[in-house]
Amino acid sequence: MKSGGITSLDWGRIRFFLGEVLRSFTRNAGMQITAIGTVAVTIVMLGVFLYVRAAFIRVGSEVFNQIEISAYADPSATAGDENSIRTALAKDPRILSVSFVPKRVGLAQLRQRMKGQIDTSLLTENPLPDKFRVRVRDAQEVPAVAQSVARIPHIQNVEYGRQVVQRLLQLAAVMRRVGIAVIVLFLLVAGIIISNTIRLTVFARRREISIMQLVGATNMYIRMPFICEGLLAGVAGAAIAVGALAVARASLLPKIALALPWLQVNTVAVDLSSLVLELFAVGAAVGVIASWIAVGRYLRT
Repeated sequence: MKSGGITSLDWGRIRFFLGEVLRSFTRNAGMQITAIGTVAVTIVMLGVFLYVRAAFIRVGSEVFNQIEISAYADPSATAGDENSIRTALAKDPRILSVSFVPKRVGLAQLRQRMKGQIDTSLLTENPLPDKFRVRVRDAQEVPAVAQSVARIPHIQNVEYGRQVVQRLLQLAAVMRRVGIAVIVLFLLVAGIIISNTIRLTVFARRREISIMQLVGATNMYIRMPFICEGLLAGVAGAAIAVGALAVARASLLPKIALALPWLQVNTVAVDLSSLVLELFAVGAAVGVIASWIAVGRYLRT
């Protein structure tokens, strides 16, 4: 008899398989609790790290988006020369936007900034050149774009805060490398714990596995229950970790915002749904891969 394309015999096999997985999972409750707890602690640390990392990336993106290249035109440049500069800048695909600041507007802005500090009324003429404000698509390209802009005819000088930009780019590169290293470390710790737990389970059921091999069971058929156990352990650990992180975020984040108002943690938008999915995916993947490796080592011996 068929039901939705699957026979009652298939459903019986599926129920039997899931029942065996659950029985095996609960039979080794002590080891499974250890594995789940370790995965939960590891994913909590990973979640905190990913949240902080996402917040820094968002803040860093806002800082990088404010980086501008100031290209000053030669004082002797004509209107035609400035149009040529504008055309050359528009052809560069690395450049996001270009705005032209005439020297009279630049002088007005200077007077506004220096108001109360320097008496700009003593100026008898405008010493500022016309300026092009250039923003690039990728902050990594700022130094290279600045060099290209400096080579455009009738550009006298280019400024973009070289030392500050280079330090920001170096810091971002270090953060990326450290982030990858920390994530890999967390995954290895969780994977080793689950793998050891599954290996103990396999050792405890070695006689049953030997009988299955004697009657012709394939390696995949033997692997699947243990892989499902690893999957359950990984997902359960991830669920506990996500719950703990949600409670911590609801209770601790407002206190941090009050204690450290300058940090502005509430203004940083982090995609929480993507973060939760990533943590569940990490838990499931670590459980499956660690179980596969653990059972594979036994089957090869």
